[in-house]
Amino acid sequence: MSKIKSLSDLRKMREDMLSSLELRENADSDQAMVQVKIGMATSGIAAGAREIFNFFASALPKRNIKAIVTQTGDMGIKYAEPLVMITVPGKEAVVFGKVDIDKADEIIETYIKKGELVDGVVPQSYKTI
Repeated sequence: MSKIKSLSDLRKMREDMLSSLELRENADSDQAMVQVKIGMATSGIAAGAREIFNFFASALPKRNIKAIVTQTGDMGIKYAEPLVMITVPGKEAVVFGKVDIDKADEIIETYIKKGELVDGVVPQSYKTI
């Protein structure tokens, strides 16, 4: 934790904490926000999932998209790592495989914003993670 040197530092810390709290409170409400789950088991991390997680976590707020970005364990489809599961309110979850930064950007712009599917959907044999 950094030292608080001014009133503005304290206000910034408060805003960050309130924002974090709001995300936690809304985490159970999959009807309200886009849910992004990144497969971050050992194989996912080795394939670059950490970079994808960081990209989604920073890109979605910058584009004014209310979303919850979380990590999950093994999704069971190792050949397609890194895997990203997107749940848009009112739609079934979709899993995208072999996601890199360019594909993540395309997912945000085309699937999340416009509702149009993009290449890279992995057939899933389960409902949710």
